[in-house]
Amino acid sequence: MKKIINTINAPAPIGPYNQAVLAGNTLYTSGQIAIHPTTGKLINSSIEEETKQVMENLKAVLAKAEMTFENVVKTSIFIANMNDFAKINEVYGSFFNVDTAPARETVEVSNLPKFVNVEISMIAVK
Repeated sequence: MKKIINTINAPAPIGPYNQAVLAGNTLYTSGQIAIHPTTGKLINSSIEEETKQVMENLKAVLAKAEMTFENVVKTSIFIANMNDFAKINEVYGSFFNVDTAPARETVEVSNLPKFVNVEISMIAVK
């Protein structure tokens, strides 16, 4: 059985999907971009600020499912420019304990929704 997870503390979906789906004890989040949940505006004046907003959005989705970054077992990071990898990685890493950080892949792509620079999705387990 699946349970739909949505929160007002993360941006509303911009298509036919939900912020996350809880299947048993496993949470699958949709990719988050740097849309501020209250204003609806993109936060993208710097790659660091953009990445932080993405992570805050994911934090809100995890919280709605009664989880934290400690529950995350896998992340997928999509970036528009691999030259931003180090800056994204620094912000991303600040949300995890290095000893228990999840598995991950980082992929450079030609375009992302709303032409943002970074999108991140996660899988977490209770």
